[in-house]
Amino acid sequence: MIALTMAEVAQAVGGAVVAPAGVDPHTLVVDGPVVTDSREAGPGGLYVARVGEQADGHDFVPDAVARGAVAVLATRAVDGVACVVVDDTQDAFAALAREVVRRSPDLQVIGITGSSGKTSTKDLLGTVLATAGPTVAPVGSYNSEVGVPLTVCRVAADTRYLVVEMGARGIGHVEYLTRMAPPRIGVVLNVGTAHVGEFGGRAAIATAKSELVAALPSDGLAVLNADDPAVRAMSAVTTARVVLVGEADDADVRAGDVVLDDGGRASFTVHTPSATRAVGLGLVGRHHVGNALSVIAVATELGMPLDAVCSALEAARPVSRWRMEVVERADGVTLVNDAYNANPDSMHAALTALARMGRGRRTWAVLGTMLELGPESETLHAQVGADVVDHGVGELLVVGEAAASLAVGARDALAAGRGTATAVRTVPDAGAAEALLREELRPGDVVLFKSSRDAGLRLLGDRLAQDEEELT
Repeated sequence: MIALTMAEVAQAVGGAVVAPAGVDPHTLVVDGPVVTDSREAGPGGLYVARVGEQADGHDFVPDAVARGAVAVLATRAVDGVACVVVDDTQDAFAALAREVVRRSPDLQVIGITGSSGKTSTKDLLGTVLATAGPTVAPVGSYNSEVGVPLTVCRVAADTRYLVVEMGARGIGHVEYLTRMAPPRIGVVLNVGTAHVGEFGGRAAIATAKSELVAALPSDGLAVLNADDPAVRAMSAVTTARVVLVGEADDADVRAGDVVLDDGGRASFTVHTPSATRAVGLGLVGRHHVGNALSVIAVATELGMPLDAVCSALEAARPVSRWRMEVVERADGVTLVNDAYNANPDSMHAALTALARMGRGRRTWAVLGTMLELGPESETLHAQVGADVVDHGVGELLVVGEAAASLAVGARDALAAGRGTATAVRTVPDAGAAEALLREELRPGDVVLFKSSRDAGLRLLGDRLAQDEEELT
C-alpha cells in the first residue's frame, strides 16, 4: 500500500487511534500488505479485523501482529496493539480504499463488469497493461465489497494502472464499488443469466451492470459490447465517450475472420479506427475474442500501440485457476477444467470449445449444477442439456441430483431428433464421477469439467490431472 501514517489512516476512515504507550500514530507508518486474513499479514502491514458469521477477526490479531502487521483496523481495541477503532470495519475499509485512490492522482482506474468473463478479461487486461507500466489487478475473483478494497490497497507509489473487477448480486452493488475505486474507464462485457435468481430478471441485471457506466466522468470512456443489445443500450446512461467492441459491423473495435484451431484457440483480424492487425490468442475458447477486443479498446485508449497490445495478448496464458485450464495427459487424454463457476452463457462457450477441440475424438461433458438461477433453474439446466446434444458431445455425465435437469434436457433433445451421438448418464456426486472416469477414459478423449464451485468438479478435474504426473 502507499505509505500512510496510522494517524492518516484514522483520519481517512473516521476512526479513533488506540495505541500502546510509546507508539506515536504520527510516525507509525503503514506501508505493507492490507489483509483480512491474518495468515497473509506481513511487515509494515494493516490487518482488518472483520467479524463474520463463523469467525471474529479480532481473535486473530496476535497472529497478524506476529507476522509483521503494525496496525489493526478493528471495532474494539486489542491490548498492546496499535488499533484504529471504528464502528464498522467494512465502511472503514471502503473509505481507506477511496483514500488510496485519492492520493494517487496519476493512477488510471479501469472497472470491469458483466455477467460472465470478468475474471478472464481482467487477467488479460492486467497482463497487457503490465507490459506498459506497474499494474495492480485482482487476485482470482476479488470483485466484492471485500475483494475490491483488498485490490485497491495493493496500489503502491509507482502503480500506473489499477484494474478493478466489479461483481454484483443486486441493484446498487456496482455503484457501491465504484465509490471505493472511481473508474475513468468502464468495461461492460455482457448481460446474461448469472445470478438471475437473486436479481429477479435480466432487466435488473442490466440495471446493475449499467451502474459502472453511469459512474464514469464526462472525460472518461465506456467500452461496451456492441453484440449485446442490453449492453449497447447503456450508452444512454453515461456522459463519457463510448467505444463499441464486438463483431457487429458498426463496432469501433471489431473482430472479423474469427476461426478456432484444433486446440479451441481463436484467431481473428481486429479492425480499429486507425489500424488493422491479425491476432492469434493462446487462450482456449471463442468467447475470448470479445474479451480481447475490450482489452484492445482500453489499452489503446491508454496510449499503447496496437501492435504492442496484440503481441501481449498473443503471449497471454491463463492466470486465474479453473477457467478453461487445459492439461494434456501423457496418456493422450485432454482435460479442460472450467469449473470455477457456471451459467448458461458460459456453459455454451465451453461446449463450443469442447466441440472444436474434440473433432475426431471422443468428447465428455462432465457437468454439475449452475447456482443462483432462481425459478428458471430447471428450464435453464434443461436448455444446457439440449445444448450438449446440439454440439454433438459424445458423453454427457451429469453430477449430482441438483443438476438432474441437464440429463432431462439432453434426453428430450435426443428424443426430438436433434442429435444421435450423445450418451447420457447421471451419478450422485463427484466421487462417483471420478470412479467412472478412471474406469472409462481412453487415450484421445477430451473431457470438459463445468459447474458452479459447490459441485466440486474443479477439484475432480485437478485429481484427474494429477494422473499426468503419475504417468510421466
